[in-house]
Amino acid sequence: MEVAIRPVRSGDVAVFYEMELEPEGRRMAAFAPREPLPRPAFQSRWDALLHRPDVVQRTITVDGEVAGHVGRFEMFGKPTVAYWVARTYWGRGVATAALAAFLEEHRERPLYARAAADNVASARVLRASGFRPYGRERAVADARGEEIDEVLFLLPPSVPAAATTA
Repeated sequence: MEVAIRPVRSGDVAVFYEMELEPEGRRMAAFAPREPLPRPAFQSRWDALLHRPDVVQRTITVDGEVAGHVGRFEMFGKPTVAYWVARTYWGRGVATAALAAFLEEHRERPLYARAAADNVASARVLRASGFRPYGRERAVADARGEEIDEVLFLLPPSVPAAATTA
């Protein structure tokens, strides 16, 4: 299985849309909109994201097939990473490999990340990439329609890019 990242191509967004329709994926991500956006609104949101100077997005591929996305954006004034992997690829190391590739390509430190406290798999991915928890917050998880605990993660400046691929 070959996991890679590449710039987002025009057809990728349609695959991302189908991934966000999957109910369990939405529940685990927690902070997606409560109801899936209509396809044109989803496309418009991605078009806008891809033109923002503070956003870097990459498509995750597995053996050449689109499997998700990983990116960097500003959240609360902090450089933050996030990823979404299609459910069919869960538990296969795809998110860990994609995040490692992204961190090798984008060496900015510190970086921040957030995960729903009950999303153990996402926390495992972040820890494997050198992120460390540094706090918790309560936040409204629109996709779940409730307030949940969120774990805050930091990839400190002292963690070189090469260490995140171990």
